[in-house]
Amino acid sequence: MGISSKAEGPSTPALRRDPYEVLSVSRDSTDQEIKTAYRKLALKYHPDKNVGNPEATELFKEVAYSYNILSDPEKRRQYDTAGFEAIDVEGSDMEIDLSNLGTVNTMFAALFSKLGVPIKTAISAIVLEEALNGTVTIRPLPIGTSVSGKVDKQCAHFFGVTINEQQAAAGIVVRVTSTAQSKFKLLYFEQDTNGGYGLALQEDSEKTGKVTSIGMYFLHFQVYKMDSTVNALAIAKDPEAAFFKRLEGLQPCEVSELKAGTHIFAVYGDNFFKPATYTIEVICAKSYEDTTKKLKEIEAQILTKRNELRQFEIEYRKALARFHEVTNRYTQEKQSVDELLKNRDTVHSSFTVCRPANHNDTGLGNGKVDDSKAYTSGEDGGSDGKEKPTKKKWFNLNLRSDKKLG
Repeated sequence: MGISSKAEGPSTPALRRDPYEVLSVSRDSTDQEIKTAYRKLALKYHPDKNVGNPEATELFKEVAYSYNILSDPEKRRQYDTAGFEAIDVEGSDMEIDLSNLGTVNTMFAALFSKLGVPIKTAISAIVLEEALNGTVTIRPLPIGTSVSGKVDKQCAHFFGVTINEQQAAAGIVVRVTSTAQSKFKLLYFEQDTNGGYGLALQEDSEKTGKVTSIGMYFLHFQVYKMDSTVNALAIAKDPEAAFFKRLEGLQPCEVSELKAGTHIFAVYGDNFFKPATYTIEVICAKSYEDTTKKLKEIEAQILTKRNELRQFEIEYRKALARFHEVTNRYTQEKQSVDELLKNRDTVHSSFTVCRPANHNDTGLGNGKVDDSKAYTSGEDGGSDGKEKPTKKKWFNLNLRSDKKLG
């Protein structure tokens, strides 16, 4: 069923068993052996083939969950080292099969998609089983030509691309675009042992400008795809670190080159309610040597930048923690200084606003002098400060004499 999107909750089995046990493979199994085991079990328990069977649904979920761990080299290494605890740090995965959704659920899925929440969808078991049985109709798609079409929802148009030794050595590019901005998948199938075709690669269309498009690049060097679902969910978990999560959806393509011969591709209608219109074309990279060189350089630069961002995020978080520590200290120190200055002003003002009741000042408590008791040292009093009797002042008196004036 290919690539699954990340989400927490529903996709994780209630009771988790060893992924190797679930897929019935050994710990030293190759990627191809794990993929083959997954295909068989996923088709066996697919909801399309087990309608009304909740046990099969749980087994399908368990198979998908186990494959998601073992198909990812990093997750497989983490699980082999520390078990499920290491996987839980990154979250679990969820795969939605629109072919098995009811009308109401499909409407909700469409709404979330329009709101910008990317939803990965599983491919219908009918399409996968028909491919595995070799009963699909394959149309030829020559190198350097393009074909336009309209594919119904949850259906696929299959194309056979035949390349010679020179074209295989130069590398090819398969691209699909839709000016109607349809939602679709580009699938690559490998020849199976029973003569049919097993799904090997799956890419989901992305909106680029005024069109939706997707491409597969078989250029003899590692090309990466951007899984926007991984980015969106990583950002949702930690919105403050959105910048550092932008490149986390960078995933390496599992196939980087094709051998001479005929290869099978398909365009799968992934719209919710209507057919998907598309144009598919195959290009030989020999005609685009400069562009191929630029792609190789930019892919390497982006991969390097992702590693740099991971390291920078560690430094940034340390600096941010220190910044919070310093700003908190700043706030505390400012409050402390403000409080000290406030107390200082209060103490200063107490000298003029509210004086003590008992003191040895020469004046009264109210700061005024009693004029009725004031005197100077040279007048009526001695310089020693002792009080002397006051002289009587005579005025308005009639003086009398017994003698008559002659």
